Amino acid sequence: MKSFFCFTVSDKVADCSSDDKLNKFSWDEIKKRTGNFSTQIGSGGFSTVYLARLPNSGLTAVKLQSACTERLARIHDQELQILIRLKHPNIVKFVGHCDEREEERILLFEYASNGTLHDKLHHLKWKARTLIAFQLAEALEYLHGLQIIHGDIKACNILLDQNLNCKLCDFGSAKLGFTSMVLPPSSTKMNRMIMGSQGYMDPHYLKTGLVSKKNDIYSFGVVLLELITGREAFSLERGEMLTEIMGPVVDGGVGVEEVVDPRFDLEEVKAMVLMAGKCIASSPMARPCATQIVAFMRDKFQAFSSHVN
Repeated sequence: MKSFFCFTVSDKVADCSSDDKLNKFSWDEIKKRTGNFSTQIGSGGFSTVYLARLPNSGLTAVKLQSACTERLARIHDQELQILIRLKHPNIVKFVGHCDEREEERILLFEYASNGTLHDKLHHLKWKARTLIAFQLAEALEYLHGLQIIHGDIKACNILLDQNLNCKLCDFGSAKLGFTSMVLPPSSTKMNRMIMGSQGYMDPHYLKTGLVSKKNDIYSFGVVLLELITGREAFSLERGEMLTEIMGPVVDGGVGVEEVVDPRFDLEEVKAMVLMAGKCIASSPMARPCATQIVAFMRDKFQAFSSHVN
C-alpha cells in the first residue's frame, strides 16, 4: 500500500496548512478522480464508498454522504475533527475532505485492498488472526490514550491491506474529549441514536446509557470471538449472538477444541478465549484496559513479544 501525502496546489488540491492539517478537495476534482463515481466499493447506513485514483498516490477510498441532514452534517463534522488528530499504522489513513456542497459531504481515505475482516473472516490462517487482534488492540490503546472512544468496533469496520494488516475505520460514532457520559434520565432507547452495532454492543451501555472506553473493550472481545471461531457476531438467519453461543466455552464448560479449526494453535486459542472472556465481562470495571490487553498478548503470543509500533 502506497502512502498518501499532501499534494501541491498545482494538483488542484489545497496545500495542508497549520490551521487545517488536511487536504481540501474540490467537487470537480473528486468527480474526475472517481470517474464520476463509477466504481462503488462499499456502503453504510448513510454513505457510499467509491474508488478513486489520486495523482502520485494511487487508489483511494472516497466516502460520500448524500442527502446530508443537519444531524448527519454534525456527525460528519465531529468525525472530521477526530480524523485530523489520528496518526497510527493500524487506523485507516485520512487523506482529505470536500465540503463544497451542503447536501453532500466527502471524506477520503487510503484504500485497503483486502476489504474488511467481515469479508475474510472464514479464510484467514491463525497467524493472521492473531496479528489482526494485536494490531486492533494497539489501535485502541492509541485512541483511548487520546481520550477517544471509537463507539462502533466491529468486523465490518476493520479494513485489511494487501498484507492483511488491520486498518480500523469509520469514526462516525466516535466520542472525543471525555471518558464517560450518562444520558439524561428522560432519554430512552426509542428516542436516542444507539451507539454501536447488533452483536457488538455492550449490554451495560444498553441498560444505562453510560458511554466509556469499556464499551470499545466489550466490542473488541466480540471481535476476538469472531477471530477464534470464524463466526459472525450476530446471525440474522438464526437470531443468535456469538457471545451467547460462546458463553459455555468462555466459562470453561465446553472445551475450546470443539469450536475452533483443529489447525489453529490450541494454546494461543485458549489464551485468546481467556482474554475475550475478560473483555465481555458483565461489569465494565472487570474488563481490562487496552494497554493491559496489549501487554497480555505480548506475554502470551511469542510473535508479539518484542513488537514495537
